Amino acid sequence: MSSTVEERGNPNTLSYRLFFKNSDGKYVSPFHDIPMYADESQNIFHVVVEVPRWTNSKMEIATKDPLNPIKQDVKKGNLRYVANVFPHKGYIWNYGAIPQTWEDPGHKDGDTGCCGDNDPIDVCEIGTKVCSRGEVIKVKVLGVLAMIDEGETDWKVMAINVEDPEAKDLNNISDIQRLKPGYLEATVDWFRRYKVPDGKPENQFAFNGAFKDKDFAIETIKSTHGFWKALISEKTNAGGLNCKNTCVSAGDSPFCCSTDEAKAVVGRTSPCGTEDHIPCSVDKWFYYEKK
Repeated sequence: MSSTVEERGNPNTLSYRLFFKNSDGKYVSPFHDIPMYADESQNIFHVVVEVPRWTNSKMEIATKDPLNPIKQDVKKGNLRYVANVFPHKGYIWNYGAIPQTWEDPGHKDGDTGCCGDNDPIDVCEIGTKVCSRGEVIKVKVLGVLAMIDEGETDWKVMAINVEDPEAKDLNNISDIQRLKPGYLEATVDWFRRYKVPDGKPENQFAFNGAFKDKDFAIETIKSTHGFWKALISEKTNAGGLNCKNTCVSAGDSPFCCSTDEAKAVVGRTSPCGTEDHIPCSVDKWFYYEKK
C-alpha cells in the first residue's frame, strides 16, 4: 500500500488536516481504506503514523470526520499537547494506529472487563527511525499492553518497522526486554502518568501492567479487525463514527464515497497555509514523585 498525504489548513491550528491519497491519486480514508495487512502470511501489519517520536502534538485519525484525516485533538477549544513528564520528552515511540481495526465500545473484553475505546487499535513503533506524520509503515508485532483509560480498554501494541536494522533481532516481547532493557518499563510509566499534569488520575492496566506476547497481540488485533468488519458492513451501529470510504464499501452502501464526493470533502477545507508557532509552554517539564 503506497500512499501520499495532502496538508490542508494551517499547521498547529484548529484548521489543520492531513488527508490521504492512494497510488492512483484517489482520496482514501486511513481508517477504512488502507488494508490492515501488509503481508497476511507473515503477520505483517500496516501502521498509520499519527505522532512522530519526541513530538508533543496529540495528532490522531479523526474517526468522526469525513475521510478520517489526521488532525490534532482538541480539549475545551484548545489544541492538545501531551505533557513532558520526567524523564520523558513527548512521545517515546512513533505512535499510530492499525487501519481497519476498531475497539468496539459495545463489547466488554473478557480479559480487561472493560469495553473498547471506540478507536482503531494503537501502536507504539520502537524502531530507530523517527517517522513522519501520515507515513504508512509495515511492522512486525511484538506484544501488547492492556491500558485501562477512564474505564475503557485501550490496547497498546508494541511493534517494529520491518525495514528497521534491528527488526531481524526483535521477534517477541521478551526480545525488547533483552535488547532494550528499561524500554517496556518506561512505556508503562509513560502511559500511567501522562495525563496527571492535566489533573487526571494515573491510568491503570490489566494483567498488573505486564505485557502480553506476540501471539496474544496478534489475536487481539484480529478481534478488533472483526469489530471493524461488523462496523463497515453495517452490522454494528456506527454511532458518531464516519465510515465513508472510497475503496471498501459497494456502491449501494451509504458508506460508499465517490471520487467526486471525496474531492468535495477536501475542497471544503482551507489550502495549506502558514504554520503557527507551538506555544513555548509545551516544552515545560513536569516532575512529581512516583507513587
